[in-house]
Amino acid sequence: MKRREAELAQKRAAEMLARVGIVLTPRERDQIEIADFGLGELERQGLALVTYINTDRYCAKELVLFPRQTCPEHRHPPVGSDPGKMETFRCRWGKVWLYVEGEPTANIQARVPEGSETYYTVFREIELNPGEQYTIPPNTLHWFQAGDEGAIVSEFSSTSRDEFDLFTDPRIVRLPRVDED
Repeated sequence: MKRREAELAQKRAAEMLARVGIVLTPRERDQIEIADFGLGELERQGLALVTYINTDRYCAKELVLFPRQTCPEHRHPPVGSDPGKMETFRCRWGKVWLYVEGEPTANIQARVPEGSETYYTVFREIELNPGEQYTIPPNTLHWFQAGDEGAIVSEFSSTSRDEFDLFTDPRIVRLPRVDED
């Protein structure tokens, strides 16, 4: 991803957060992480993250998804004696469809990103609207997509070790790389 694209996405995410009353410090705005997962298709597969705190005990983040943007299928595996990240998603604004392991939903509402269909394998749908939440157990395959207006999701979890996340799609690079324009 090019620096200009990342900066525009940071600005867009900050504007979405401000529009719904989530106040960020200037430093937090400057440090919004833009994850395109190395796929080069940020509008379809990616997200913006604001990490408030991430310690060896807990983590709190805001996840910002643009309209119909998808966070690809992944799981948070055990790391050493830790069983893997357990996370609660609470929808703050918009609509988000979360997909987890279990009995597949007959007609899902999300659109699996074209060209990546092979890498989406779990289809038990949980629809989250503002004020609704769902807790994902450790080491559970999951993916999620925003509705037509986008979505903002607060994540409360055990320690986040994003570098150990396992994605179904082998093309994915979790830690972002930003190249100069």
